[in-house]
Amino acid sequence: MAIATYTKTGTKATTAAKLDKQVFGIIPENHDLLKLAYTTYLSNGRENLAVTKTRGLVSGGGKKPWKQKGTGRARFGSTRNPIWRGGGIAFGPTGEENYTKQLNLKSKRQAIRQALSLASESGKVSVIEALEIKTGKTSDLVKLLAKVSAVRNVLIVVDHKSPELTRASKNLTEVKVVAAKYLNVFDILNADSILFTSSALAPVSDWLGKETK
Repeated sequence: MAIATYTKTGTKATTAAKLDKQVFGIIPENHDLLKLAYTTYLSNGRENLAVTKTRGLVSGGGKKPWKQKGTGRARFGSTRNPIWRGGGIAFGPTGEENYTKQLNLKSKRQAIRQALSLASESGKVSVIEALEIKTGKTSDLVKLLAKVSAVRNVLIVVDHKSPELTRASKNLTEVKVVAAKYLNVFDILNADSILFTSSALAPVSDWLGKETK
């Protein structure tokens, strides 16, 4: 299947690049798999930072608030009881929770194929013969992306990331550069434009084109 192709200067190429149908041309049949791959990516990148204090960690509460008997009130031994205002948290996060999810390799590859096929069908995928930002300047990358109509959230897929391209893109919050072997469903589905270099198509096909089911 042919796709919009550009030269390294950003002009239309005379010969259109062809995408692997086994990767970019499958019919998405399992949207639940896409959702699972998406949430798995988010869960595995989640930082476990939330920690609450139990009654034993909250400062104070060492003195018994009132005597055990004779007041007519319920007995309490500490003001840091979880049912008191200012007390500890009974069942809050401890910082040791495990939020990671597992997705087998076959399912992961199939989900990426489906995401790429959806992007291709929506006209989000284009190919550039080479992406050379020798100056490493952000302005040069912005001009090139404008020429190839890569707008809004842009995902650039290369065979390997060069220091110049990394430097040129690091200040662009809506541009992400990823090596072909690190493609994932999260980046693909969130991208408004996906720009592949010609050299990145081969490793993607080698990685994802072997299995069709």
